[in-house]
Amino acid sequence: MNLKRIAGFAFGLLLVFPSVEAQKIKEKTVKKHLYTLASDEMEGRKTGTPGIEKAAKYIEGEFKKIGLKTYEDLPNYRQTFTFTNRRTGEKITGSNIIGVLEGKSKKDEYVIISAHYDHLGMKKEGEGDLIFNGANDDASGVTGVLALAEYYAKRGDNERSIVFIAFTAEEMGLVGSKHFGKGIDASKFIAGINLEMMGKEPNTGPKTAWLTGFERSDFGKIVQKNLKGTGYKLYPDPYPQFGLFFRSDNASLARLGVPSHTFSTTPLDKDGDYYHRVTDEAETLDMKVLTETIRAVAKGTESIIMGKDTPSRVVIEEKKK
Repeated sequence: MNLKRIAGFAFGLLLVFPSVEAQKIKEKTVKKHLYTLASDEMEGRKTGTPGIEKAAKYIEGEFKKIGLKTYEDLPNYRQTFTFTNRRTGEKITGSNIIGVLEGKSKKDEYVIISAHYDHLGMKKEGEGDLIFNGANDDASGVTGVLALAEYYAKRGDNERSIVFIAFTAEEMGLVGSKHFGKGIDASKFIAGINLEMMGKEPNTGPKTAWLTGFERSDFGKIVQKNLKGTGYKLYPDPYPQFGLFFRSDNASLARLGVPSHTFSTTPLDKDGDYYHRVTDEAETLDMKVLTETIRAVAKGTESIIMGKDTPSRVVIEEKKK
C-alpha cells in the first residue's frame, strides 16, 4: 500500500471540493426544496396570501424534521406581526419562520443564516403565465437555508448558535428583517449570512460567488481565507451602482452593527428577462451552481460558526471621497 499516494489523493480531493464534509449537501435535496418553493402551488408567495402560507408550512415542516428549536419565547417557528403596506396602506399580517440550532461552547453568540421566502404573487389579469414563481428570487436562498440547517444539524458540532430565518415581506421593503431586528440585542449577533439569487453562474465564472458590502467588514476576507485551496472563489459585489448591500435583508441587521452580508451568484446585467418577471421559474436555474454555492457558503463561513473567527463590526457610513 502506497501511503504517500493515498495521502496525495486525499489532499487532491480537498483542492477539488469546497469541503469533503460539505459534499453531504446533495443536489437532489437542493432540487426538491427549490422546485417545491417555486411551484405554481405557492402562487408566487406574496406576503399575506394563501400562497405564502403554503410556503410557510413547508419551511416549518422542514425545520421540524431537522429538529431545530424555536426562537427564544416563541411558541412555534413563527414570529407573526402586522404591518402597513407602505405602497397601498393595507394592513397585512406576515410571519418570519425561525429555527435555532443551539451552539456548544458559545451558545449565547448567534450567527444568522437567512433568506426571504416571499415574492410578488400573481398578476390580477392577463393571458398565459400569471404567476411570479420567484425561483431565483428567492426560493434559491431559502433552499440554501434549509440545506444548511440540515447540514449543521447532522454535524452537531457548531460552537455558536445558528439562527435560521426565512424572512417575510422583503419585497415590500425588508419588513420582516426590520421587525426581527427590533427585538434583538445586536451585540450577541456575530454575523449574518444572507442568501439571495444563487441559481445562476455569475460573470466571475464557474465556482464563484459575490458578496455585498465586502469592504464594510472583514467577513468576506474570512470567507476567502476559508475557501483557499477549494477551487471556489468569492469576489466583492461587481455591481456597486445598484447599492445592493442595502437592498436585501442583510441591511436590517447591518444597520445595527452586525457584520451581515448577502451571497449571490446571479449576473444582474444579464438577467433582465427573469428578475421580477413570471419567467423566473425553477427550470431556468442551474442546480449544480446552486448546490456548489451552498456548499461553498458552508465551508467559507465554517470558522465563524465554529467560533474560531469573529468578523469586525460592519461600517455603515459611506467612505469620504
